[in-house]
Order: sequence, then structure tokens, then C-alpha cells
Amino acid sequence: MRHKVGYKKLNRTSEHRKALIKNMLNSLIKYEQITTTLPKAKVLKPQAEKIITLGKKENLQNTKRLISKLQSAQLASKVIKTLSKRYEKRKGGYTRIIKAGFRYGDNAPMAVLEFVDRDVKAKKVDVKKKETSSEKKEEKKVATA
Repeated sequence: MRHKVGYKKLNRTSEHRKALIKNMLNSLIKYEQITTTLPKAKVLKPQAEKIITLGKKENLQNTKRLISKLQSAQLASKVIKTLSKRYEKRKGGYTRIIKAGFRYGDNAPMAVLEFVDRDVKAKKVDVKKKETSSEKKEEKKVATA
């Protein structure tokens, strides 16, 4: 029996679980909202809270720890510059879990994990703008000339 064991195994090896959590943390910080299964969201929530708390105490040691946990200096700077400033007056509870029904294929419980006062525009970070038809015509004219 697993009495008082402090984490869920998520049916994965330890290395796979660590990589999964690290990737999901990166996605959460980048997009400020992710959709995942409920058990994964429950495991990820305390990790995200610790990352924000670490970013609030701005010094070199914490910056290095953030970079090592997130594997990206760009995301670490986002935590320090934007997220920690946004949650300056909060003493915790930076994320929320919203239940989102069940997945179609295997009926797994789904959830949305998001920051409390999230930036809605952060969801479209990687989405490129569609070119209008007039821009495409101009490019074709330039290419043929």
C-alpha cells in the first residue's frame, strides 16, 4: 500500500514522468493555459506554483534554478519579468484547474490548467498571421518579374 507517498506515478517511469512534467510546465508558461487529463493537471499544479514563487524572489541563484527546471532562458525570463510581477500581491494560488468533461477516445477525465489572471493573447504566440489575397498577388508579381 502506498500510504503517505507524496506524488502520483502517472503509470510512467521516473525519467518519463520528469520529462512529461518539464514539457507541460514549459507549455503552461508559454501559453498560460493547457488542456490535459485531470491527474496530470493535479500533479502539475504544485510544480507551477513553485516556479512562480521561485521567480518572485529575483536573484542569480533562483534564475539559474528556473533555467535548469524549464530548460529555456526565454521562459525563465518570462516568469521573472511578467508572471512574477503579475502575481506580486498574491501569496499563492496562481493556477486553477477547471474540469472539462471526458475525452472521446478513452473517456479519460480532462481538465484545463491555467493561470488565474492569464493573458488571453498568450495562447496565440506561435500562430502566424494569414496572408491576405492582395499580398499573395503582389508576391507572385514580384516572383515572376
